Amino acid sequence: MAEKAERSGTMTEYFVAQSPDQIASREDLVSQSGYDFMRGILEGRLSAPPISGVLNYRLHSVEEGRVIFRGTPEFCHTNPVGAVHGGWYGTLLDSCMACTVMTMLPAGQVYTTLEFRINITRALPPGMEIEAEDVIQHIGRSTGVARGELRGVEDGRLYATGSTTCLIMDGG
Repeated sequence: MAEKAERSGTMTEYFVAQSPDQIASREDLVSQSGYDFMRGILEGRLSAPPISGVLNYRLHSVEEGRVIFRGTPEFCHTNPVGAVHGGWYGTLLDSCMACTVMTMLPAGQVYTTLEFRINITRALPPGMEIEAEDVIQHIGRSTGVARGELRGVEDGRLYATGSTTCLIMDGG
């Protein structure tokens, strides 16, 4: 699904993959730095992952060692008692923290999440736009560590924190 989005003062097409052939190939992934790959998603040259459409979040900003996602949980993301499911918080933080590690990788390297942890500090109401901001804590030859926060866009309140450790590997 294409969406017009303003990124750094210019209008770009931001789209979410709707089929496997719209996802970047492994060759495309390893032929460029992680930062360039993430910029490709932000600028609409590459598709965003399907999970971002299902869970209603999107890449908002990319720098080396810092990534911001924005999203809004909806009723379909709630648990049986009507609260936003913890998996929504966790998936958004996992995505954002791992993408932060990705921005630090040179061409030819890939990553996978080894572990992540989240701490929910308060209930997030459905319909409230949030921002996930994540920063790199460590990047080494074999691991990357990032931490992040979920905050309300309008109220600035902290809704969750997280940390991740990613395994860094050769992509060839």
